[in-house]
Amino acid sequence: MVPPQQEIPLQQVEEVVIRFAGDSGDGMQLTGSQFTDTSAHLGNDLATFPDYPAEIRAPVGTLFGVSGYQVRFSSKDIHTPGDQPDVLVAMNPAAFKVNILDLKEGGLLIVNTGNFGARDLAKAHYATNPLDDPQLAVDYQLLAIDLNVATLKAVESTGLSNKDALRCKNLLALGMLYYAYSRPLDHTEAWLTKKFAKKPQILEANLLALRAGANIAANSELFKVVYQVDAAPLPRGTYRNMGGNQALALGLVAGCQLAELPLFYGSYPITPASDVLHALARYKNYNVTTFQAEDEIAAVCSAIGASYAGSLGMTGTSGPGLALKSEALGLAVMVELPLVVVNVQRAGPSTGLPTKTEQADLLQSLFGRSGECPLPVLAAASPADCFATALEAVRIATTYMTPVILLSDGYIGNGSEPFLVPSVDSLKPFPVQFHSDATNFQPYARNSETLARPWAIPGTPGLEHRLGGLEKADITGAVSYDPENHERMIQLREEKVQRVAASYAPLQVYGPQQADLLVLGWGSTFGAIRGAVNRCQAEGLSVAQLHLRYVWPLPKDLGAVLKRYKKVLIPELNRGQLSRLIRAEYLIDAISLPKVQGKPFMAAELARHIESQLDGAGEA
Repeated sequence: MVPPQQEIPLQQVEEVVIRFAGDSGDGMQLTGSQFTDTSAHLGNDLATFPDYPAEIRAPVGTLFGVSGYQVRFSSKDIHTPGDQPDVLVAMNPAAFKVNILDLKEGGLLIVNTGNFGARDLAKAHYATNPLDDPQLAVDYQLLAIDLNVATLKAVESTGLSNKDALRCKNLLALGMLYYAYSRPLDHTEAWLTKKFAKKPQILEANLLALRAGANIAANSELFKVVYQVDAAPLPRGTYRNMGGNQALALGLVAGCQLAELPLFYGSYPITPASDVLHALARYKNYNVTTFQAEDEIAAVCSAIGASYAGSLGMTGTSGPGLALKSEALGLAVMVELPLVVVNVQRAGPSTGLPTKTEQADLLQSLFGRSGECPLPVLAAASPADCFATALEAVRIATTYMTPVILLSDGYIGNGSEPFLVPSVDSLKPFPVQFHSDATNFQPYARNSETLARPWAIPGTPGLEHRLGGLEKADITGAVSYDPENHERMIQLREEKVQRVAASYAPLQVYGPQQADLLVLGWGSTFGAIRGAVNRCQAEGLSVAQLHLRYVWPLPKDLGAVLKRYKKVLIPELNRGQLSRLIRAEYLIDAISLPKVQGKPFMAAELARHIESQLDGAGEA
């Protein structure tokens, strides 16, 4: 990086939120992920929120084709990608229009004027150029620069066509922000060198654009201040910048290693769960087999077959795919085989908003199968938490011989945060013991503690048995149409799932053990709730947080915890599904706070609701 020609003051800040926004072909996801990786290498705590367009091939420059990537990096412990960006990089009028109202007052607004021509404005439904509004420079720190011209000039020596050269403009913008926030170029330079090792002309162009961006920022009057965000005081250890889907895959692999089982993952590609399949395909050296099926039904049935044969069968889906798998899940419950089903939820119903986030599959996961068909349901709270939740799903499935649904969502699956790599010694093995004794073998005899039936591998002499969807006779597993046996088997399967709760650790409340308000959540609302509760506690409000990983069966101590608080507020990215469950199970007048906009909660948004619930709570 070329040193600046003039002395630019350095200002220390605690955290910064940057949002990159442009057309889906502008490389915003790459730009954001590189800024994130560099910040992770510097030791910042961070959280990200990639926001993809719902249209796969949206017309260039249109409002519904805008792609965004928000990253929050900090010198303190954080839990969300931030409420409002401090910096917005808008590559065209559509990106400007979709995101400008989110930018903080006084925030830095970087606009690529090279894409604000008449046609660009028309595609974004602007009659006049919004950059001509003098109020813009009053409300924000406006930095208007023609990134197109700057990029073409920077890479001119490579001989690339204008079309190919302009694909580097995201790297030029990245270089500018690296300089503005005291980030080194070397990490991204190394990544580019590896990625384009066989395309030297493209490599040179991207490196030139990246360096040019830093030089432009350093040697012009565009930036009056350079900012510094120090490393966060995270616990000592080795960290990786980990996305939620990647952490899920790693946790599933680690779980099977701890269970000493081969992993079989049968899946049909669906947004945003497909990345789990992609990630698992890279772990073949850990006895992982991945299978891309022709549809959702084939995917789950192949996984059930794998479990029958002695592997741990797994499958993954999003939203509507879980509905397609429901009949086969009933089969897995009936035959009592272990199975892990990952559901990376998205906004529905039907195709809905396939790239936007939602938590609306909770009740489907609990009850969306024919007949009395119980199974455990877990929910990850953050990208890094996906690893531990996946381990738990594997443990429960193999210990209790049951299918398990693991809920994530697009916000968690696509987001990322620092992941503290655990030591191998800290991971407690739970090796599976296949049944091998042919003496008096009964396929539906049960473990007295867990009620799990034996796992007998086909082909083992003396352990021949038949499995299928028809009701089983208790103990023998023969087909039975006896009404009383049917009721007994239903009760046994239900009791087996309920016994899973005996293996949970006691609930841990964040904040006072008795208070005026408890904010109860599950899944991806964790970070926003924690941020809101921290703000409100700092203001002296009587509030605590409890977050559920196990949403079925519910923890045995949950009822007692809830009764210690005057009010219970439940924020959810659905129409109040956990709230309905809590009301039914505990007869508590829980206050539902629903949101179904395809967007996550913001901490400030939740803080306002907490304050409104506590307004006057302490008065006589």
